[in-house]
Amino acid sequence: MRKICLLGGTGFIGKHLANRLVNQGYRVRVLTRQREKHRDLLVLPTLELVSANVYDQEQLKANLRGCDAVINLVGILNETSCDGAGFRKAHVELPQKVVAACQANQIPRLLHLSALHADATNGPSHYLRTKGEGENIVHASGLNVTSFRPSVIFGEDDSFFNRFATLLRLSATASLGILPVTFMLPSAAAKFAPVWVADVIDVMVQTLEEPKHFGQRYHLCGPKVYTLQELVAYTAKLVNLNALIIPLNDNFSRLTARVMEYVPGKPFSMDNYLSSQVDSVCSENHFSQLGIEPHSIEAVMPRYFTYSANKAKQYSQFRYYARR
Repeated sequence: MRKICLLGGTGFIGKHLANRLVNQGYRVRVLTRQREKHRDLLVLPTLELVSANVYDQEQLKANLRGCDAVINLVGILNETSCDGAGFRKAHVELPQKVVAACQANQIPRLLHLSALHADATNGPSHYLRTKGEGENIVHASGLNVTSFRPSVIFGEDDSFFNRFATLLRLSATASLGILPVTFMLPSAAAKFAPVWVADVIDVMVQTLEEPKHFGQRYHLCGPKVYTLQELVAYTAKLVNLNALIIPLNDNFSRLTARVMEYVPGKPFSMDNYLSSQVDSVCSENHFSQLGIEPHSIEAVMPRYFTYSANKAKQYSQFRYYARR
């Protein structure tokens, strides 16, 4: 197995995985609608960046031709609408198309990124139900599938710590320098076991070619469990802000979700609120079964929030939320 097609290869996890696969000697084909925007990936010597619409069945089938395996990382945390159509397109319809393209090209191996507590029947949110449905589709396909169910994934360019860091800084700006920063937090008691992106990638690379992993669904959690309030307080510490985190009760959390669905960037949505009703922690953590010791946030994140490392990132995040 030498050539891999990576879907979602321009995202946070995808860029880390692409780099690792190239370093491991694989040829990697990344499909993207915005090739010019992601030309930074071309520094990887055996990576091919192809302009394609992965939701077009014929384009997908054509671009999977000649590959030995496919890795699907495509997923969204929020949709532009509120009816679940966006989640269904990314998490259900695309896996169906991927399976069909793999079968047409006789590609037997598929790795699929799902989510912890994905459940097609009982998931409380569109996100968890569609993730569960997509996962079931790929496992019922007859392909050699391994799926991964991580808790929230963190790392240098993640959408978790970096988003809260930006929101905290925006709150500090709005407070005109008056300390402490007051930050209202919905779903503050929700629990997470954050897992480092490099640890997740270790699992993917380790399981890629081993038949004993075919058909497995691996639950991946970090070594410690935190409430959302503890994680936001830790983020405030990382960005050197004295923040007063005020937890909102369930009624106010729900109300905040409904209001913030209309804020640019959708920092918190009704679907996020519904997902938070299920703690993102593992009843069984498969890292130990795979011989990997996961890293804690305290061992990893401080290196990414030094002033010099974070200045440009902070500016780009302000521009994102300001829509400029």
